[in-house]
This record gives sequence, C-alpha cells and structure tokens, in this order.
Amino acid sequence: MGKGKKDKKKKKDKKKHEDASGKGHEKAAKKAAKVSDAREEISEDGARLGGFSDALRVGKGFALVDVDTGSTPAFEGDEDDGEAALEAGHAELSDLMERLFAESTAGSKRSLLLVVQGMDTSGKGGLMRHVISVNPESVRATAFKQPTPEELAHDFLWRIERALPAAGQLGVFDRSHYEDVLVVRVHDVVPPEVWKKRYAQINAFERRVDRSGTKVIKVMTHISKEEQRDRLLERLNRPDKYYKYNPGDVEERGHWQEYMEAYQAVIDRTSTVVAPWHVVPADHKWYARLAVQQLLLEALRSMNLTWPPADFDIEVEKKRLAHS
Repeated sequence: MGKGKKDKKKKKDKKKHEDASGKGHEKAAKKAAKVSDAREEISEDGARLGGFSDALRVGKGFALVDVDTGSTPAFEGDEDDGEAALEAGHAELSDLMERLFAESTAGSKRSLLLVVQGMDTSGKGGLMRHVISVNPESVRATAFKQPTPEELAHDFLWRIERALPAAGQLGVFDRSHYEDVLVVRVHDVVPPEVWKKRYAQINAFERRVDRSGTKVIKVMTHISKEEQRDRLLERLNRPDKYYKYNPGDVEERGHWQEYMEAYQAVIDRTSTVVAPWHVVPADHKWYARLAVQQLLLEALRSMNLTWPPADFDIEVEKKRLAHS
C-alpha cells in the first residue's frame, strides 16, 4: 500500500474512532442526565415509580402462556430510562434496609425474604450484582444447589429453614424449596405422591415464616425459550462467559414444556395471600432488575420502618463526650 493510501486509511480510521468515541460520550452523558432527573424527582417531590406489585402479582386464572416475556409492565420507558431509574432507586433501598436493620437492634423481629426462581439464564444471578448491592452486612444470600447427603437425610424444608434471614436482614434465595416441586417433578426424582404433598407443606411453612415477622416476596423471572438460546449462545461466543456455561443446560431445554407445566402448578397451588407469586417478564435484563428492585422497595415502604429512639439521655452523652 502506498504512503498516500496509508495516510488516507489512517485518517479514515481516526475519524471512525472519533465518531464512535463521540457517540459513546453522548450516550453516557444522556444516561447521566436521566439518572440526575430521576434522583431530583425523588428528592424534590417524593415522586416514585409504583404499581409493580399490582402489575406483576398473579391473580385468578393466571396463565404463564399468556405472559409476554418481552413486555415491561408498570414501566413505559426504554432501557436507558430503566437503568437510570434503577440507579436512582439504590439510595432509597439502602436507606430502607438500614432502617430495617436498625429496628432489629431495638428488638424488632421483622425481616424480608426474596425468593427467586426461574429457568437457567433468566437473570437470577444478575439481581445480586445489580439490585442487592447495598448494605451487604444486612443481606443473607443463599444459592441452593443439588442437596448434599446431609440435607437429603432431612425433610426437604430443613435446609431452607436454616437459611432464613435473621431479624433486620434481607434474605435472598437463588432457587429455593420450590426446586422440590419443580426439578423433582420433571425428572421423576421422587414419586408424584411425595412431591404433590409438598405444595401444602410449603404453604404452611410460608405462613409460619410470615407469622414470625418475615415478609415473603416470591419472584419468577420468566424468559422465552428463544431468549434462553441467545443467552446460552452468548456464553459460548465469549471467553469471559465460558465459566457460566453448563452443557447440561441444553439437555434441560428439552424439558422446557414440562418445566412450564410444573411452574404453572407451583403458581396455581402456592400463590397465597401472605406469599403471592410475582411473574417478572425477563427477556430484557434491565427491566427484570428494575422490577425486582421496585418490588423490594414497595414491600419495605409498606412496613413503615422507623429509626429506633435513643435508649439513653442524648444531652448527657453529649456532655460526657465533650469532656472525654
């Protein structure tokens, strides 16, 4: 290639880089402005997103097959708007979780439990990184794997009971006791007469958990089979995602319809007044994260959390400190 052509190519490449860089800066600035606007709305007039619980809670006659997994119930914005709203909500979530923890130091037994179920790649893990990234000392997260021999020696709820959040904590279950009416059903791990009894056992267990002061929020992150294929393919195309890929996921896709039937039965049999199910369309990761954050915020707001009063004489302590 001649010197003139080389110079021309360099100029062309430089212009492409400048254009790409300029667009990147423009997008970042636009997102920063949206975050700022969202924060101002909350701080100035208390405006908040709302209605996610009502929009996502399953009702009578609910059918999974009717859910548009690419929809964004209770939210009209685009991805940038959603990410801005998510970031703007972090401060309130952090504040409410700190209040929940503070109440426990004064004797409150209240806590919150988020149960997350969903097919592989439905975004369950991302919720911890993008939503539950506040007040780590007051969060107890458990990712339930295949039961160990010790766990199998006990009732299926034994390991769940041991992982419940303490007073003042937010507990997060990545998978849960529902595996014992999902996986075991699809793969015939135990006889039908065994897993069918578990629906009633689960309902009784969750009523007891609620009576003990733990508010239960149950979420199914629901993606389409096509979206799952795309996400699995992305893991195969990116070296930084290989560690997330499990060849067994392809085999599980062969049971897709059976899983959908099992999930429908779970929702029909275990969505109760004290622990209703919320089905979150999750083809858009940004929406699923925002929706779960808002479900947590709505639950925490409903608890009317307050800062505990001082159990000492404040003025006396100020004087003692001044002379120390």
